[in-house]
Amino acid sequence: MPFLVYRLSRFLRVRLRGWRLPLAVASFVFLSSWLAMSLVEPPGSEIVQPGTYWWYFVVTSATVGYGDFFPTSTGGRIVGLYVIVGGIVTLTLLFTQLANALQSVRGKRLRGVVALDLSDHVVLFGYWPGRSERIVAELTADGRFQVALCAWDDVPENPLPDQPAVHFVRGDLTHEDVMTRACVQRARTAVIDGRDDNETLAIAVAIDHANPDLHLVAAVRDLGRRENLRYVNPGVQAVQWHMPFLLSEEANDPGITQIYNDLMSSGGHGNTYSMRVPAGFGHATFGDCQTWFGRTHGATVLAVRDSDGLVVSPSWDRPVPAGTTLYYVAAARIDEQRPAARR
Repeated sequence: MPFLVYRLSRFLRVRLRGWRLPLAVASFVFLSSWLAMSLVEPPGSEIVQPGTYWWYFVVTSATVGYGDFFPTSTGGRIVGLYVIVGGIVTLTLLFTQLANALQSVRGKRLRGVVALDLSDHVVLFGYWPGRSERIVAELTADGRFQVALCAWDDVPENPLPDQPAVHFVRGDLTHEDVMTRACVQRARTAVIDGRDDNETLAIAVAIDHANPDLHLVAAVRDLGRRENLRYVNPGVQAVQWHMPFLLSEEANDPGITQIYNDLMSSGGHGNTYSMRVPAGFGHATFGDCQTWFGRTHGATVLAVRDSDGLVVSPSWDRPVPAGTTLYYVAAARIDEQRPAARR
């Protein structure tokens, strides 16, 4: 039957592709069966009436068969068999086309060529096998954010297809089309992990053009390029390329890079120091030490090291015996205690 319809379409010079073929088969079967039913059924038969036959055709071709209308003649029953076969063929063509359409959409999504529909998400520009997987895992760890992973054309398909929170866009990362498909205009943060600092700068220019208010984080090999990036966007946070964990931390918690930079700088407002607890210190627990450091010196204790090893942010009631090393942040070393080497 599809062959006959196809040959007829060739004769009429009509192209039947996609959804047109099942529609053409259904129309052909409907019209031809109605004509045949009108010829073989007795005069005045209710089944061939225009208000009735369409209903009979639908329930019969779908093999539902309510039985409220049926042919009474032998020829009418033969036409009914023709309608059943035609309905099965039509449904087969319809479901095949639907499966092909769904597979096509899925394939396009895997290849990163369709526009996403995201908002308040994180856009990651650049893909590095292994490294990007770790960054994405940290970005999506608490389930708060969706990630649009944007890669160059040398990445043919989504490298993380099994992660529903990761969406893929492929193309020229400096092009407006990629910015649009990745929904940069509605994103909360953009993370640039380019192949070199020049590429990172070019991507930053494209992002700033698409959304100048976006929180921007960039990994750079040379921190001296930070000033170049700030010409593009004064609020950009530059992270050294070999510290990828800072990319995800800055993306999840804006401003944390500045805290790290301040702690790592000798001229910062808060420097890190250590001291060994002397005998008779008078503050037996971590909570007591934290309270004393904070109230007396405006300092914050970050971690302790004792016979059990290093513990960052221990419990408030953790014992702090003599000989324990305390690591703290303060504007200056606390002179009241025996000095220890600065970290």
